[in-house]
Amino acid sequence: MDINFEYYKIFYYVAKYKNITKAAAALGSSQPNVTRVMKLLESQLNCRLFTREARGISLTDEGESLYAHVEIACRHLLYAQEEIGRRGSYGYGAVEIGATETALHLFLLPLLPDFKAKHPGIKIKIHNHTTPETIKRLLNGKFDFAVATTPFQTPKTISCEKVLDFHEILVGGTQYRHLCKTPIELKDTRGYLWVGLGKESATYELYKDFFIKNNIDMELDMEVATSDLMLPLIENNLGIGFIPEKLARPLLKEGRLVQIPIRCPVPPRSIQIASDSGRGKSLAANLFYQYLLKARVPAP
Repeated sequence: MDINFEYYKIFYYVAKYKNITKAAAALGSSQPNVTRVMKLLESQLNCRLFTREARGISLTDEGESLYAHVEIACRHLLYAQEEIGRRGSYGYGAVEIGATETALHLFLLPLLPDFKAKHPGIKIKIHNHTTPETIKRLLNGKFDFAVATTPFQTPKTISCEKVLDFHEILVGGTQYRHLCKTPIELKDTRGYLWVGLGKESATYELYKDFFIKNNIDMELDMEVATSDLMLPLIENNLGIGFIPEKLARPLLKEGRLVQIPIRCPVPPRSIQIASDSGRGKSLAANLFYQYLLKARVPAP
């Protein structure tokens, strides 16, 4: 079955805006023409792609399935078109990456100002998700590459480069000051409230295994989506938790947090750049990728 690629392009904009009038404006076309093409596409695919609603349209299950593939293809083609059109001027294009909260704060954020100053013509879009969701979206072709915190598992088609090792420490608010005098056993934390990242995160699974290996059945009292949200909860004495040392350091210096030393070693962690070795990168994406690799921090 041969379908004009232009049909898929029009479908992409209709599905993106959920509105035929807006899609027609973005395409420089007319509303009747867009409607006509969508009816032809539905006829050729022998399924219904849209349902009309009061505020626009919504995708059917078949429409959602088609958009998942068309969105990736159209996005890459539009980026390629933009990049080729600007190829005469080095340093133009668009990059779309996934990043975990910790990777963003510990590695990416300090580097972005310098990269953007050197390459102002490159647009960078960062999607913030948990590690499992970031890797999932990378595998589905949503990102040029991902910057994620370990642990995570990937197939052999995914290439991973470590760029930063980091250490986490156990911290609490000022009411836990009595715990910071001498190193304690992990089991001595029983009975205290715990704050941590939720079950969707790689961090949750990491510390779940950590507690099991230390013969402790530990449940979080407060679950949050990002490490940024953990800090204010811990600072306000709502529990103790493991935080990257670099993120906790300013609050420790100000006396708003205390470090709770424990005798057992905390699991090592790192930030890695993951990319699909079977899929080529655009010029802009490769430029940013190589820049990040050169900025990697050697292991201590």
